[in-house]
Amino acid sequence: MFKVKIGKTVYSASGGEILSAVLNRNGENIEHLCGGKGTCGKCKVKVNGKEELSCRYVISSDIEVELYERSEILSETGAKESGKVTENLCFALDIGTTTLALALVSLDEKKAVKVVTASNPQRTYGADIMTRIDYCQKNSVTDLNKVIIAEINKMIAQFGDLGINTMYVSGNATMLHLFFGIDCSSIGVAPYTPVFLESKAEKASSLGISGIENVISLPSVSSFVGADIVAGLNYIDTPEEGKYNLLIDLGTNAEIVLYSASRGLATAAAAGPCFEGANISCGMSATPGAIYAFEIDEDGNATYKTIGNAPAKGLCGTGLIDIIAELVANETIDETGYMDDDEYPLAEGVSLSGGDIRQYQLAKSAVYSAVLTLMKTENVGFDDISAMYISGGFSAKISISNAVKSGLLPAELADKTVALNNSSLLGTIKFACEGGDLSRFTDVIKYVDLSANPYFTDLFVENMMFEPYFS
Repeated sequence: MFKVKIGKTVYSASGGEILSAVLNRNGENIEHLCGGKGTCGKCKVKVNGKEELSCRYVISSDIEVELYERSEILSETGAKESGKVTENLCFALDIGTTTLALALVSLDEKKAVKVVTASNPQRTYGADIMTRIDYCQKNSVTDLNKVIIAEINKMIAQFGDLGINTMYVSGNATMLHLFFGIDCSSIGVAPYTPVFLESKAEKASSLGISGIENVISLPSVSSFVGADIVAGLNYIDTPEEGKYNLLIDLGTNAEIVLYSASRGLATAAAAGPCFEGANISCGMSATPGAIYAFEIDEDGNATYKTIGNAPAKGLCGTGLIDIIAELVANETIDETGYMDDDEYPLAEGVSLSGGDIRQYQLAKSAVYSAVLTLMKTENVGFDDISAMYISGGFSAKISISNAVKSGLLPAELADKTVALNNSSLLGTIKFACEGGDLSRFTDVIKYVDLSANPYFTDLFVENMMFEPYFS
């Protein structure tokens, strides 16, 4: 056995063990956004003074490990908090792939009393649902379930002992499987069949959750259009007869719904975790030091803003959108995505690379092409759409104009676009207060598989280019 020393704490490890496994086993949760493949570079630590990837470091001697400072991911839910605790209360929980949001809800006043958020600790095992499904396939659901239940219990404890009866839960289908301790492996292989899609009701104690009696989850539409989208639709007003709305949840997996008062189409675009910074060279989550806004003025001077006004450490999703939009606008990046220099410097130790641009092109084309595919499938034009709602972890700070300029969103809908913050949590709060029949969404929305859609294939290649947005 060898010793792994972190400060004054010493852990035991067997020879041949991977350092990340030792750290995770002892609660020193390090993000492995690539699922431990050694490709994202986000799990760096110092071993005996030398920087190493913890997911690739094999223990063969006693070592001293230094962990880099970690911060909670900034999460703006959009829920208005009354601060008034009434007699009838419940909880509403949104399990996002990146963040968790828990609201104490007054059923008397039909609004949130207080909301707390936290990073999803499953990021230790991967940034997106596919890396977590892969971990589940190779190991089991146990680790993924254990860490999220522990984090939810911490969040519940922040409210004290209020004698809450029920917690309503939303999230994508994979997150709900992991929450209930159900193996989600079948979602990751054809024909991508989930164990369940319907609403589930369980005793909280059977799930290991303290401080409440019952747990009720909202239903999902399909393996890749989950209860988070159903909750979002529940929150948004239904369009008038003959008109359509779009809901786009921009996260590690972009879920998109085109719907009218009586029908709808939904899909999931494999945008990858680019918006979360996972496969961007200087990408990072929305934590202090992340560049979230960027601008080049008429004189060519570049300025940026960071979360917490901290020194720049990297860039998060909204910063990536702004930077690419501005560099395309001033022709530093051409219509193909090519940049003369290997890197565009942003701050000391922070830059945008040519590889980052390619990752963004893949993500933005997937989202934009998915929207057009749903519209073409339903024979809907831009004039038929009343509103386009953008939800997700970074929608609070997204620049709609830069999202359009960088080719992520249709220019024709720019003036109809509304940012909702966390529509999943907001819709779950609404359901907790008002109830209602969610089958009006799950029964009428049909899933469109983009991998088998000829429209999408052609559109995806075409929309990789930046040229249409500046021609």
